[in-house]
Amino acid sequence: MSLAIAPPPEPGEPEAADDTPRYTIGEVVARTGLSADTLRWYERIGLLEHPARSRSGQRRFSDHDLTWMDFLGKLRLTAMPVADMVRYAELRRAVEGTAAARQALLEEHRESVRQRIADLQATLLIIDHKIDAYAERQQQ
Repeated sequence: MSLAIAPPPEPGEPEAADDTPRYTIGEVVARTGLSADTLRWYERIGLLEHPARSRSGQRRFSDHDLTWMDFLGKLRLTAMPVADMVRYAELRRAVEGTAAARQALLEEHRESVRQRIADLQATLLIIDHKIDAYAERQQQ
């Protein structure tokens, strides 16, 4: 059985995330909502480390892997481009001397998220105005 070597916890990750490979791909699918194909694709493009394998060759994921997948889910939810996610994962694996680059990447993404939130809030105001106009018409 090969063991995947996980990078140290990121800032904000629990220190006690267990690296023991224990979860099958089916269990990870059930826990994360990601499809097996997505997990394999994440592995293929470098978002996930190659997981440990059981004696029969099945992928085995750890709690540390699940924590990382949760963070990846947050990046996807906030529409970070996959290329930026891959870059972040590469920097994370390199560890030494990459903290500033990782921080800069996240700061840039944060600005993008803030802008998107502002755009959505402005759009919500327009929708609210329309709803109020329809409500007024129905009361007349």
